[in-house]
Amino acid sequence: MIGIVAGRWLWYKPPDGLRLVRESGQWTETPGASKGRIMYVDAITTAAVVDELGDLVGGRVQAVLEPDKLSIGLEIYAQRRRHYLLISADPQTARCHLVPDRLRRGVERPSPLGLLLRKYVDGARLMAVGQPPWERILWLDFSGYEGETRLIVETMGKLSNIILTAEGEILDCIKRVGPERNRYRVLLPGKPYVPPPPLQKLAPEKVTPAHIDEFLRSKPDQPAWQALVKNIAGISPLFAREVIYRASGDATAPAFDVAAGIVHTAFEELIADVLAKRWSPCVVPDESGERYRAFAAYSLTHLEAWTPVESISAAMAAYFGAPVGPDAYEAARQPVREQIEAALRRVRRKLASLERQVSSQEEIELLRKQGELLLAYAPTLAPGQSEFRAQYDPEGPPLTIRLDPKLSPLENARRYFERYEKAKRAAEDIPKLMRSAQQEIAYLEQLATDLDLAENWPEIDAVREALQEAGYWQGPRTRGPRGGRPGIRRFTTGDGFVILVGRNAAQNHILLTGRSAADDLWLHARDKPGSHVIIRNDGRPIPDEVIRRAAELAAYYSAGRDDTTVDVDITQRRYVRLIRGGKPGMVTYKNERTLTVRPRGWDDRA
Repeated sequence: MIGIVAGRWLWYKPPDGLRLVRESGQWTETPGASKGRIMYVDAITTAAVVDELGDLVGGRVQAVLEPDKLSIGLEIYAQRRRHYLLISADPQTARCHLVPDRLRRGVERPSPLGLLLRKYVDGARLMAVGQPPWERILWLDFSGYEGETRLIVETMGKLSNIILTAEGEILDCIKRVGPERNRYRVLLPGKPYVPPPPLQKLAPEKVTPAHIDEFLRSKPDQPAWQALVKNIAGISPLFAREVIYRASGDATAPAFDVAAGIVHTAFEELIADVLAKRWSPCVVPDESGERYRAFAAYSLTHLEAWTPVESISAAMAAYFGAPVGPDAYEAARQPVREQIEAALRRVRRKLASLERQVSSQEEIELLRKQGELLLAYAPTLAPGQSEFRAQYDPEGPPLTIRLDPKLSPLENARRYFERYEKAKRAAEDIPKLMRSAQQEIAYLEQLATDLDLAENWPEIDAVREALQEAGYWQGPRTRGPRGGRPGIRRFTTGDGFVILVGRNAAQNHILLTGRSAADDLWLHARDKPGSHVIIRNDGRPIPDEVIRRAAELAAYYSAGRDDTTVDVDITQRRYVRLIRGGKPGMVTYKNERTLTVRPRGWDDRA
């Protein structure tokens, strides 16, 4: 089912064959929809989150970061442990909740809001958390060295925003809104913060049985839940359907078929739990059992297989998926991975076709000999003859030559010579084409490894751009959220040696052409796609432990990251040569030695 609450969409899985369309401001069910899985945060969910975050009041912010260009992450130390708060203004996944794991930076350069949060909020104490009544807005008050600030989170679909204010004045926001876009609410630095206009609906705690009766009578043929959503503030279609189900046993019952008094009793019981902060968070799995199609701060008894969870944050984290950890950007990687796999299939088919066209030198020479024999024996051949046998080499066996009976002996001879010339040209051209195809496969496998190792949006976007620039991208060109170009990884050992690691094929190319000298050491995982690694030679002998540490990084930033051990080749940069006409980062090298190491990232313990 699909609904809207004061401009906010909320989708959850509809009955088969139904969809919702908007008619004169109302929602009606019509046949023939696809099944959706988009669900937005409503006012009741927001209230549950505010209640949960109240336990963090008094805690200190230890870190501020940006998982992507529309999200903020706060690490808050409270009650003797770290808590990780994710705040997102993404139009489809706007939310604010705790997550179980440490958040990761996903943009290369901080946004203006991110910089201000580092100034005002990093190191500050969380003093209060609140919510305007029945709104999808929450605020967090902080007190730090730079003064007191309020971070306002508005989870309202396309209008979602994250706004930092001080004494009612906007310091900055994640989405700036000028007067040309909204004359009523200008969201720009230096402007006063103006909240969204209040909903012209009845507050839930003021609803009486008479109100319910009036709402249901207004349109008796429409689903009863729609009457509740239209007239009562802060409730979603999901909540309204739960009320109607508890009152009648049918979440989609029409308004004329339910009793107002019973509906009011069910409504009052649910709202009483909300007002008393008696939460019963749950999730509802989809048919596959691998994802969730709904969540709520109360029991969803009208949906099958609803499952209680420990907190509203746990429910939201389960529904929206992990913003951290190895799967944090899997949804962003998937369309890029599909393009790489499609390109690999095309190039591999091309290589297989070339391999089938390759003829040995003996096969090519046989065509010439057959043509010469046809010329020599042409006067002796009968019209319509389909084959004949003749001796070319006195010491060899006779050759059987097939003929086209529709052609003359001379025309048959000409055909054999044409096949001979074509095979001879192919013998010269096909090896080059095969080498080119093999290089394309190696480059695409490198891009696949770059994608698997990508740790943020800019790195994923760099792979997307490489595919587009190389002509492999099929369909419309797209790009993901951006936060600046990712730089080459740079690590400095305890004794001052600098190790550079390319993030992708393009950076590998840059390392070789502009960021390394002939005496530097070059490292790369042997026979595996991966990053080029450079140890800069500053005139001192490079210790074995530094070389081993760089080799571990080369193994870690390669397709062998999950292997127990990886062989890493090491040579001086002077012995590494870019392949002429090859793709970025493709090289040949010599005078190498090989070190077998365990893949290990820079922050991993030995």
